[in-house]
Amino acid sequence: MRAEIVSVGSELLLGQIVDTNAAFVARHLAALGLDLFHKTTVGDNLGRVAAALETALGRVNVVITTGGLGPTEDDVTREAVARATGRELEFHPELLDQIETFFRVRGLPLSPSNRKQAYVPRGAIPLPNPVGTAPCFILEEGTRTLIVLPGVPREMEYLLRTAALPHIRSRYGLQAAIVSRLVRVAGLGESRVGELLADLMARAANPTVGTMAHPGQVDVRIAAKAPDEAAARALIAPVEAEICARLGDAVFGTDGESLEGAVAARLANPGRTLGLVEVGTGGLVSERLTSVSGMTGRLESLVASLDGARRRLGVPSGSAADLARAVRAWAGTDVGAAVVMAAAEEDGPNPVYPTQIGVATAEGVREAEHRPGGDLRQVRLRAVVLALDGLRRALSGPV
Repeated sequence: MRAEIVSVGSELLLGQIVDTNAAFVARHLAALGLDLFHKTTVGDNLGRVAAALETALGRVNVVITTGGLGPTEDDVTREAVARATGRELEFHPELLDQIETFFRVRGLPLSPSNRKQAYVPRGAIPLPNPVGTAPCFILEEGTRTLIVLPGVPREMEYLLRTAALPHIRSRYGLQAAIVSRLVRVAGLGESRVGELLADLMARAANPTVGTMAHPGQVDVRIAAKAPDEAAARALIAPVEAEICARLGDAVFGTDGESLEGAVAARLANPGRTLGLVEVGTGGLVSERLTSVSGMTGRLESLVASLDGARRRLGVPSGSAADLARAVRAWAGTDVGAAVVMAAAEEDGPNPVYPTQIGVATAEGVREAEHRPGGDLRQVRLRAVVLALDGLRRALSGPV
């Protein structure tokens, strides 16, 4: 069973908004066991939307569209569906009643243009929208199913869960599930991870293995297809164990777990406290640590320029090791950490920013130097990951 998502909206093509809807739909289609081979984005043009739908209906079993159901002239999805399937649009008074009720209970006037939203192609199954003003519909076209959803994320998500997915499951008797598992890695680049897992990534087998790179870290994705979720997870388990064995302590978590969460857990377990000084990162390390739900360890942070940090902590040296020791004493904490991101060494499209990470405990000090390059925003993100990963590793055992 194959599916395609057609996202409608010129604002998507112009980059004015990010298409989070497609990602949401994709995750839920995978949970049903549907293979998603295509995602199509098309602007607000009747002819192009209709052509995209004709192509999709010709190559997959299930097509889900988002967007283009509003009351304005550039909302053309209804008309495009009608053209692509050779059907007339029909007025449904009950849908207009629902739209009128939506406006009335909110004390808002109904615009005449909203009447357009009460039309759906002949033979379609109307889907009332209790969380918005755009009624949606499902259209059966032979063995194909076309599901038309709004572009407003809150409305789309509600209708996908409550109407679209149950309809797909019922019509096609779907039992299979596609389950993904992320193994999260820091301290190794994507190329090195790829080398260590090359044979697993190259094999045409179930589960499949792939990588996704982020600033300073890598996610290894394991995806399995099976009759149900439990069976899929059973297929994933030995592959995950092999990946973790090969990557060792570079693995810091799975799925939604984060580096800051791993650090917070290691601080909280023995009840340790942390003093932190940041130079050049704008306080991003502290921000990520304090965003962890349930962060219980005390955190004392200092965000300053290098000269300002040296004066405040009384340190003649600007090394991360000396600053980590000094901030530990200044804050009176069990652990001291310093991240020092220096100015770019040279101008140009890919400047290098020397970055030092220091972590001090009662047992001693660890210091590492890195040289991330790129634009300032990306370098800062990498520096934050390097600092969190340095903390995680230092807190895992004796210095």
